[in-house]
Amino acid sequence: MVEPEAEADAERRRVERLKSFAYQKTPSTFKNASDLQIRTRTGVVYVALCVAAMLAGDLPAMVFLAGVSAICAAEFFYMLRSDAKMPNEWIGTVGAAMFPPAAYLWGLQGIMLVAMLLLAALTVWYVFWNRARMQDVGVSLLGALYTGMQLSFIVLLRMALPEPHGGTAVLLLFITIWSNDVFAYLVGRRFGRHKMAPRTSPNKSWEGFVGGLAACMAAWCGFAFIPGMSITIVQALFIGLACGLAGVLGDLCESRIKRSVGFKDSGTIMPGHGGLFDRCDSLMTTATAAFALLTIFRCIPLVR
Repeated sequence: MVEPEAEADAERRRVERLKSFAYQKTPSTFKNASDLQIRTRTGVVYVALCVAAMLAGDLPAMVFLAGVSAICAAEFFYMLRSDAKMPNEWIGTVGAAMFPPAAYLWGLQGIMLVAMLLLAALTVWYVFWNRARMQDVGVSLLGALYTGMQLSFIVLLRMALPEPHGGTAVLLLFITIWSNDVFAYLVGRRFGRHKMAPRTSPNKSWEGFVGGLAACMAAWCGFAFIPGMSITIVQALFIGLACGLAGVLGDLCESRIKRSVGFKDSGTIMPGHGGLFDRCDSLMTTATAAFALLTIFRCIPLVR
C-alpha cells in the first residue's frame, strides 16, 4: 500500500516534470519577458476583455462592470487600511458591485436605491459597532460611490441607445480615454518640459496634458456619427474637453490617494500595470462626466 507522503512526493515530481516540459516548449520570446512585454500582453488582454464585454450586450457589459467595480472597491479599501482607516469592506465592496445591476434593472432610480441602502447599512454599522469611527463610515461610502456608482453610468449610456449603437458608443468612450492617455504620454515624453503636478504625479507635464486633451476632443467627434445620438461637432468638442479634464482629475485623484498611503500601485492583478483601480481611475470620472453632459444636452434619451 502506497504511503500518503510517497504519493504526495510522486505527484509533486509529476507536476515539476510537466512544468519543465511546458517551459522547454515555450517560445524564447515569452521567456524572461521584459517589463514592456509584460505590460503589452496584459494591456492586450485587458483591452480585449473590455471590447468583448461592451459589444456583447447590455447584460454581459453589466456583469463585467459589476466585477470591475467590486475589484476596484476592494483595492481602494486595501490601500486606505494602510492609512489607519478601518472601512467596512464587506458593505463597501458589495455596495459597489450592486450599482451596475441596479442601473441595468431600474436605471437612475436603481442607482439612487442602492445609494440609499448603502447609507442605511453603514449607519446601522456605525451605531451598533462601537469600534467604527465616522471617518471609517466616510471611507466606506466614498469607496463604493467612487467605483461602483461612477462605473454604473456606463451601463446607462449603453442602454440609452439601441443595439448595436449603445455598445459602439461605450467602446468609443473607452477609445477617447485611451487616446487621452496615449497622446499625453507621447507628447509629454517628446516635448514635456513643465511639470503639471510634481508632488502628486511627477511624470505628468503641461505639454502632455494639452496633447492628451486634443486627442480626446478629436476622438469625441466620432460620437456625431453614431446613429441614435443627437450631437453636433461643437457639442462633441466641448464634451470631449470636459471629459478629458475629468479623466485627468480622476488620474490625479488616484495618484494622490496612493501617495498619501505610500502605495506605488493599487494592486497586482494586472502584471506590469498594477491594480485594476490604476487602470480605471480615468474611466470612472470620465463616465460620470460623459453621461451627465450627454443627458444635459439631450444627446441621448434619459434612462429612468
